[in-house]
Amino acid sequence: MLNFQGILAGFAAFVIIGLFHPLVTRLEYAYGKKIWWVLAIPGILFVILSFFLTQLYSIIAGCLGFAFFWSTAEIFMQHERVCKGRAKRNPNREYPDHQAHETNTTKRR
Repeated sequence: MLNFQGILAGFAAFVIIGLFHPLVTRLEYAYGKKIWWVLAIPGILFVILSFFLTQLYSIIAGCLGFAFFWSTAEIFMQHERVCKGRAKRNPNREYPDHQAHETNTTKRR
């Protein structure tokens, strides 16, 4: 009999990563890096939950937990990319590095 748990876990990880990448960019665009705790708390909860689930459910909960952890770190990296001009800025939000960036470019001219 074939065991499909590995394939299903891999597929779940693939889907989770695919969903979390745009989630991080949209959260940073809308709220900035101050939203990090909204990603960290579910990460902790999903990892704890994974201890109490069985087999495939435990694996998926663990993958979700660590995807939230990675996204917590990634929100800070995304913010740095935005401040350096490598990602889209939200025009309705103030960035602390925004004025310093404009000052440096005007001094070079």
